[in-house]
Amino acid sequence: MNRDLTLHDLIVAGIAMGAGIAAALLLRLILKWLGERAGRTRWSGDDIIVDALRALVPWAAITGGAAVAASVLPLNARVGRNVTMTLTAVLIMAATLTATRIVAGLVQALANSKSGVAGSATIFVNISRVVVLAMGFLVVLETMGVSIAPLLTALGVGGLAVALALQDTLANLFAGVHILASRTVQPGDYIRLSSGEEGYVVDINWRNTVVRHISNNLVIIPNTQLSGTNMTNYHRPEQAMTLNVQVGVGYDSDLDHVERVTTEVVESVMEDIDGGLPDHEPAVRFHTFGDSRISFTVILGVGEFSDQYRIKHEFIKRLHRRYRAEGISIPAPTRTIAVQQGELPIPPIPHQRSVTEPMTGAAHGEPPV
Repeated sequence: MNRDLTLHDLIVAGIAMGAGIAAALLLRLILKWLGERAGRTRWSGDDIIVDALRALVPWAAITGGAAVAASVLPLNARVGRNVTMTLTAVLIMAATLTATRIVAGLVQALANSKSGVAGSATIFVNISRVVVLAMGFLVVLETMGVSIAPLLTALGVGGLAVALALQDTLANLFAGVHILASRTVQPGDYIRLSSGEEGYVVDINWRNTVVRHISNNLVIIPNTQLSGTNMTNYHRPEQAMTLNVQVGVGYDSDLDHVERVTTEVVESVMEDIDGGLPDHEPAVRFHTFGDSRISFTVILGVGEFSDQYRIKHEFIKRLHRRYRAEGISIPAPTRTIAVQQGELPIPPIPHQRSVTEPMTGAAHGEPPV
């Protein structure tokens, strides 16, 4: 120390620390009030910012009080420099963690707003979190007097070895970034791969894509497989889709009457059932003279992929009930089998020697007995 420590120094340092703690409590109350106000707005970004500042601002106030307390104490130059450096590093780390939470939260909110679903594309969230933490760590090292130039050089050289060792992981990482950047697949879309996997996209992270099947099972698909296979996205360019149902009526039916009745059933289903499209124009298309019926296709409209099962179920029930009321038959294939009465003639069987028949001399070239 430059001089002896006095009671006055301790009192002033204690007042500085107490002021810092009091300021931290007051600022925390203010931020709590701001958080309640932010919760009433429609933008989720202010909630993320205020929630992150609740951790940074109190620590900044306490660190400021500690810095003032250290400045009034009779510390020598070396100790004072170390204390200042330590407090600055703590403050930078707190700011870095706060910035990480804010950036990650904003990226998450942006992904949710773009996709319109509760799931998120965590690959962008994780990348932004790693970038901010790495920058904060480098700033802390520079503040503490550690040169980061050799570190960056070593990281650049070592990065080549890491890239070679993690080829599959990096391939999945860049494949996931490509999928999201091209906007061919977004969380919430219903997809079906040529290999048979299908379901709703729950998340796209740095290594794989999580797909939830209609049965609520999760299917984990590597990003490289997702980007390298044929895929059908049932939510692009829009979620609404058409559904074809095959129907057949007897040859004695009035096709105009069949078309009119079927159209009325389609309109009622579109109006009454959740998932139907009320503005969908019903379409009935006759296409085949079958063995026992005239076949046609009924085109329905559904809001999204999973609605087709409910719509098709209700349409078949209503159509069957209405056809029965109108006397329209839906014939089943029939087959006529003619059975001849009496015994069937048995064709003669060529004579063959039984294995139990005694061998004669003729079999050995001798005259028969």
